[in-house]
Amino acid sequence: MTDQCDIVVVRRPGQGAFVEEGLAELLTAYHLRTEAEKGEAVSDVSGLPERYRAEVLGPRAAFGDGVVLVALSGYTAVGCLVVTAPVSGRSEIKRLWTDPAFRGRGIASDLLGAALAHAGESGVSTVRLSVWKWRSGAIALYERFGFTVTESWDEREQLVCMERAVGADAAV
Repeated sequence: MTDQCDIVVVRRPGQGAFVEEGLAELLTAYHLRTEAEKGEAVSDVSGLPERYRAEVLGPRAAFGDGVVLVALSGYTAVGCLVVTAPVSGRSEIKRLWTDPAFRGRGIASDLLGAALAHAGESGVSTVRLSVWKWRSGAIALYERFGFTVTESWDEREQLVCMERAVGADAAV
């Protein structure tokens, strides 16, 4: 659990412009870092591929029926995660990111735990995700939460696909 001095996880933030702006900043940092790690560094949002730019500029529209979780420290968004709407009993976790200044406080674990709880409440039987193979810390976190590597559903090289069951028989 997080060293909870003042970190709170909220669902589908409609609580104010500061949350929306903070979410956009987190998504920007996530995408810029990911592009740089892939060797395709860009300097700002305008250089991102269109689908990622759309997430940054309009997260509410980009994630549609999905649930966006945001970790807040006071009025500052410090972490985010998206759970897609269920399709055929399965949801996907996307965009797990914690502001580097707030890492090591359990925020990613809290976001992941909240995502799995939401999936369970939604009647989802399986949650899946993909992660770049060089993000060993994230992979270790997912494994601690019971995710296992599975056959890839994505053609991009160096992407690890993982999944886990959700429900009464699955430990969170």
